[in-house]
Amino acid sequence: MHLVTSEAVDRPIERGEIVYAVAISGANILRDVREAVVNTIGGHMTKYEALLDKTIARALDGLSARARERGYDGVLGIRVTHPYITSGAIEVVVTGTGFKYARE
Repeated sequence: MHLVTSEAVDRPIERGEIVYAVAISGANILRDVREAVVNTIGGHMTKYEALLDKTIARALDGLSARARERGYDGVLGIRVTHPYITSGAIEVVVTGTGFKYARE
């Protein structure tokens, strides 16, 4: 599966429809308390960074799976929403345009 943020690839393609995926990860109370302390005194919020990294990866995996189910070879113009951390959860939405390589 070819996932790209640009609007074009180096081969002729047929553009398809929008493809999207959502991933939501729950933080836990211990992680929230630790990160609140780090936020108060300053520093790297490593636990949230790791959780966010995993959540974005899961969203992109979901995007690939949905594109594959629709018969696409890839997704163009991928956008990742600004991840939002609230009430102990992280939400990530990814969108793009499915495409198939043109038959020669």
